[in-house]
Amino acid sequence: MKEGIHPKYHEVEARCACGATWKTRSTKPELHLEICSNCHPFFTGRQKIVDAEGRVERFTKKYGATTVAGLKRGKKAAEPKPAPAQP
Repeated sequence: MKEGIHPKYHEVEARCACGATWKTRSTKPELHLEICSNCHPFFTGRQKIVDAEGRVERFTKKYGATTVAGLKRGKKAAEPKPAPAQP
């Protein structure tokens, strides 16, 4: 390997917007993250909507408050219930 062409490799503390911190190594002296495995919806199972420039509001105005969960509930309510057995 050539000498003097590689960047410095620092031990840094990565910080997420949710407040989580951990030690890692990087070529950058500081790491500030917006989302990590502690707050990402894939890992937590919770949905977190980040509204940029009112896009979520425009969507709900256009399509109503219809969500996937609401559609699933509506589908279950529309299914016919079996008639009770007569003695």
